[in-house]
Amino acid sequence: MKKLNKSIDMFCYRHPRFGVPNLMLYIVIISLAVWVFTLMDSTQTLLLFFEFSPAKILKGEVWRLVTFIFVPQSTSFWALLFFYFYYWIGNVLEKEWGTPRFNIFIISGVLLTIIYGFIIYFITKQDFGVSTEYLYLSMFFSFATLFPDVQVLLFFIIPVKVKWLAYLDAAVFVFAMITAPFPFNLLPLVAILNYFVFFGDDLISSIRSNRARYNKTTVNFNREKQKIKYEQKNASYTRKCAVCGRTDSEYPDLEFRYCSRCAGYHCFCQDHINNHIHFTE
Repeated sequence: MKKLNKSIDMFCYRHPRFGVPNLMLYIVIISLAVWVFTLMDSTQTLLLFFEFSPAKILKGEVWRLVTFIFVPQSTSFWALLFFYFYYWIGNVLEKEWGTPRFNIFIISGVLLTIIYGFIIYFITKQDFGVSTEYLYLSMFFSFATLFPDVQVLLFFIIPVKVKWLAYLDAAVFVFAMITAPFPFNLLPLVAILNYFVFFGDDLISSIRSNRARYNKTTVNFNREKQKIKYEQKNASYTRKCAVCGRTDSEYPDLEFRYCSRCAGYHCFCQDHINNHIHFTE
């Protein structure tokens, strides 16, 4: 996953104009329009016309490959809260990652969902409909990973940190995988594979750091600084991103900074200075 994540970073750097700016805004606006029409249509004809259906797609109704994205997760008035919440999360992620990376995240999640929907159809011969439920969940997990201490008002009253909501969603996620019959129980895992692609390395690093917490020692910043400079004497670069591995010699126009919150002397490029797991040892 590290190589794939690095390839995504390279692609985003070389194609800064890739993708649709404010993508989540367009998704929410169209979904909101579908929701309004649904309220006026008691027969749910529009939803049936938009939903994912492998059998109907193979018969020529190819628009369903896209329109299922805009089917609201709820037809009640709670949908308005969902629209606002996911627009807010998507907007923050796009500002943090940049438009190309955020678009790749959404597109990859949609493609994985579509592919798995067809695999289930070919295996079971059932017209298995999928939704964007787990795509939005992967987006929420991404937000919680980057901003775990952000507080939201649960039921508009109770302040709760995002990380605790993420833990709760993860428990529901695992429960769904355990209780659903095979192979339908794999849908949640496949649908959020894009999250593991984007954050798998950070999660592994975090787990390793937690395991070694009891052996943690105080780091002398100046000593680490001199050590890095010594190691770079024979290198062809001066600065190297600790996440993606890009260097100032390969990318002279790329900005590099050092993180004061990391233990030690670690350099990060402009794309990862605010998007990395802090070194603790």
